[in-house]
Amino acid sequence: MYAITGITGKVGGILARALRAEGLPVRAVLRDAAKGLAWTALGCEVAPAEMEDAEALAAAFAGAEAVFILPPPDFDPEPGYPEARRVVDAVVAALTAAKPKRVLCLSTIGADAPHDNLLTQRALLEEALSVLPMPVTFLRPAWFLDNAAWDLASARTEGVIRSFLAPLDRRFPMVAARDVGLLAARLIREDGPGRRMVTLEGPRRVSPNDLAEAFARALGRPVHTELVPRESWEALFRAQGMRNPGPRIRMLEGFNQGWIDFPDGGGAVKGSTGVTVAIAALVEDERSAA
Repeated sequence: MYAITGITGKVGGILARALRAEGLPVRAVLRDAAKGLAWTALGCEVAPAEMEDAEALAAAFAGAEAVFILPPPDFDPEPGYPEARRVVDAVVAALTAAKPKRVLCLSTIGADAPHDNLLTQRALLEEALSVLPMPVTFLRPAWFLDNAAWDLASARTEGVIRSFLAPLDRRFPMVAARDVGLLAARLIREDGPGRRMVTLEGPRRVSPNDLAEAFARALGRPVHTELVPRESWEALFRAQGMRNPGPRIRMLEGFNQGWIDFPDGGGAVKGSTGVTVAIAALVEDERSAA
């Protein structure tokens, strides 16, 4: 049995479907039990549990061959990351009680960054899970190409995407969620002693200008990139409702200044989904949902 948290997200969903396609048993760990019907239809067990509830998580993980850990994202964390720390404590307590054979944790590029930033939440998780008695694999993917879904509306209606990443012709490590989920489906079945770190990025690095070109191809219209000025970030994020934009700003600065990266490629596994295919899939998904 493979217990999967974050199953309603792209990566967790791709992982679960890949396991089910091979006839492997999956337990969907969900905070909202009403969302379990679709997974029941795919032959999954459903176990309701909040990520802050150690007792419920332990019950959801009980008897599992392996557990996939993906905490909910918090893009506007309180100072000191108290919510992330509560989740980390609950996950560690649940895994310690349930004693699965192995654990796969979805972390991120930047979990080893030298400066505090939004991704520090994953660093806290890695640190805590590293001392568990069972083997733990940390999967650190690059910036998700799927984040470009936020740019789809402006690309389609205005012919522009607005980038916080700079300079616009610089290529950053990025990866499609599909590749992350498929690699996770392989890693979660692999036995191995101790702690293991796996990094993942796409077949080629991607610049903001590359994203605009991919949108242009997918939409059949000219699309260009505009840089969001650094001095406008805090006011912009606060206008969007953020109360503590500092960690997000430091994360973006980390990518732009180069202290969030896979050094020298980092020996990263290379996914197969390029930017053109990934953006075309986002456009097609929107059309299908319309």
